[in-house]
Amino acid sequence: PHREIDGQVYVGEVKEKEKAKKEYEKAVSSGQTAGLVKASGRKMEKFSVSVNIAAKSSVTFILTYEELLQRKLGQYEILTRVTPKQRVQEFQIVADIYEPQGFAFVEATATFLTNDLLSLVEKTVTDTKAHVSFSPTLEQQRKCPGCEGTVIDGDFIIKYDVKRETNLGDVQIVNGYFVHFFAPPDLPRVPKNVVFVIDRSGSMSGRKIQQTRDALEAILKDLHEEDHFALILFDSSIFTWKDSLTKATEENVSEAIAYVRELRDRGATNINGAVLRAVRMLVEDRENDKLPERSVDMIILLTDGMPNNGESNLQTIQENVHSAVGGKMTMFCLGFGNDVDYSFLDVLCRQNKGLARRIFEGSDATLQLQGFYDEVSSPLLLDVDLRYPDNAVDHLTKNHYSQLFNGSEIVVSGRLINGDPDNFVPETDFRAQGKASMVNLEVSYPKQEYIFGNFSERLWAYLTIQQLLAKSGIGTQQEKDTATAKALNMALRYTFVTPLTSMVVTKPETEDGPDSSSRSSAASSRSRSNVDGDPHFMIELPERDDALCFNVNDKPGTIFNLVRDPKSGFVVNGQIIGKKKVVQDANTNTYFGRLGIIHQKLGVRLEVSTQDISVFHDGKQFKLLWSDAASIKETNVDFSLTKNCCLTVTLRHSVKFMVIRHKKVWKRRREHQDYLGFYTLDSHHLSASVHGLLGQFYHGVEFEVTDLRPGELQKNLDATMYVKGQTLNVTRHWQKDFSSHVKDGENIPCWFVNNDGTGLIDGGASDYVVSELFNTAF
Repeated sequence: PHREIDGQVYVGEVKEKEKAKKEYEKAVSSGQTAGLVKASGRKMEKFSVSVNIAAKSSVTFILTYEELLQRKLGQYEILTRVTPKQRVQEFQIVADIYEPQGFAFVEATATFLTNDLLSLVEKTVTDTKAHVSFSPTLEQQRKCPGCEGTVIDGDFIIKYDVKRETNLGDVQIVNGYFVHFFAPPDLPRVPKNVVFVIDRSGSMSGRKIQQTRDALEAILKDLHEEDHFALILFDSSIFTWKDSLTKATEENVSEAIAYVRELRDRGATNINGAVLRAVRMLVEDRENDKLPERSVDMIILLTDGMPNNGESNLQTIQENVHSAVGGKMTMFCLGFGNDVDYSFLDVLCRQNKGLARRIFEGSDATLQLQGFYDEVSSPLLLDVDLRYPDNAVDHLTKNHYSQLFNGSEIVVSGRLINGDPDNFVPETDFRAQGKASMVNLEVSYPKQEYIFGNFSERLWAYLTIQQLLAKSGIGTQQEKDTATAKALNMALRYTFVTPLTSMVVTKPETEDGPDSSSRSSAASSRSRSNVDGDPHFMIELPERDDALCFNVNDKPGTIFNLVRDPKSGFVVNGQIIGKKKVVQDANTNTYFGRLGIIHQKLGVRLEVSTQDISVFHDGKQFKLLWSDAASIKETNVDFSLTKNCCLTVTLRHSVKFMVIRHKKVWKRRREHQDYLGFYTLDSHHLSASVHGLLGQFYHGVEFEVTDLRPGELQKNLDATMYVKGQTLNVTRHWQKDFSSHVKDGENIPCWFVNNDGTGLIDGGASDYVVSELFNTAF
């Protein structure tokens, strides 16, 4: 990226990851304007941006990036995730697409489009160019009449494909580098022999097992009659539907669907035994001539957890499977949810000519499962070799593929020797259904027009780096180290942000040095912190895509300090209440029932209980009932009260928070309990001295999680956490965040710290006890 800071443009530099981090942290500690872009996903598919803005500075952040569009299911997809969380004065999405082959179709849509917004998507398509734009006004972005929320929250998606001739490929040559896009049209599919290996351990309980059943039913119905299939279910034991693969006749598919509908969760997770059983089944059926000669063998593994039964050493499992497969079949892995060890599955599949995909928990998980299967369910070609004259090219990227699936594409890049295309004639060699074929690709190479003149060379470098990163997880330690070193050197040379490199943008110091007196004390990361329920404290860290959580227990009547900022005088204290009906000798459930909130500089004081809200401001006092609905704007504070739900308070140039009133009902026992949840929505104006059970985390917290292992409870994952100089044992939990979905809440995975957060919070929980609800002692 680059930044325009006070009218001056500064371009980012790509550096080795730790060097870039140190340079950024140095700039931040000095109060300078700076930015850091780093890859937070293993395969360069996810990036995070940290921004520090010096006091009284004006900054425009401009991120320019390049992406290789992967063809899937017969189309390319440009996806823009848009979650502004507020209405935007000048909102625009504009896409200009140039494809020299011409367009077969262009579609544009969004997950958040309403009937009113649909007409705002403008699309113009000519022979080789397409233009798509979406520019809603401030009023059109409004979620509902009179409310401040925005309807824009989701994905804006452009899908298209190009016209394809029957010459089996398109070659583009720019500045001495070529790119060959290989996607043959209209070929008959190759029959497949697929073994579905399905985790049904205890951690798959609830919606995951139901979504798996639904997806499997749809996938089985999609099998072709010339396909063969098998089902293996596993927990601590292994169960096969039949002892060998079965032809996908209508009768057999119906019988398999009935079997899948009885799928229930139970037991532990024996991945090693289940996958080896699948390999054995395919090998034995091949040896006994039960499968078509020209067909492709594949295993699809679906799991949501760590192996904790049978062989549990991850490297040993990978070695066992790789040895058993012996290059004779392809393995695909689907990792369900956030607790799965995705890196383990990724290596397991790449070692066996396949790939892994994470399936995110949510209402669309069934569609994600079906979508992945659709990508790999129709092999068209086997043993694809793309060959080029030895005397014409060098530095080729990967040019041999075990199979090519319907609707996908193979991309090969390399350098032309002497930059001369005259002797460049690609050959494709492959096996299709029933025969082997070799095709010469005779093409002319017209002059290409691109936004980036070195497009082909950078695409070659990108593919090479990706393939080196893949090798860095496989082979001997020396082979891994060599691949890592090569990938790092190329990433630095071609300025790619990768898992090994980051991009840093800093404003150089003037000759007089930085003016430390005018610098802000902005921190390098922010968190969203809240407390709700029995009291569950949660610190969400968006930059890390992770969260920490802990509980605090004490007797009813105890008052805890949640936030205190000595600079602004902002204080939040909360009083514990007990469950209405106390069972003798049982653990008492406690909740926050009263909150005392003060902002001394703005002269604001609120007392929030489960019955009402008392407001003191500028010498005035008024009371609101939870049964009211109100929107009140005062000089320095805004109140928004949603009936029987929640109160949102914005303190000007200070802090924004939400209080939710819950009504919990136990119908069988005819009991109910009202209690409060406190959610910090924006705290970045608070000083670096802010503290309290929640406040100490407002400016982020550095931690590292290692040694992931099965927990005592099969559904949980244990790990070791290093935080604040402490080494803690933590457990993967799920906590509810009600800030976005007040009625049902959103399940957030977090690392749970036992013993009232000891080791994570400063001191002990008792250190945060105060004597009065409006105690402001600092």
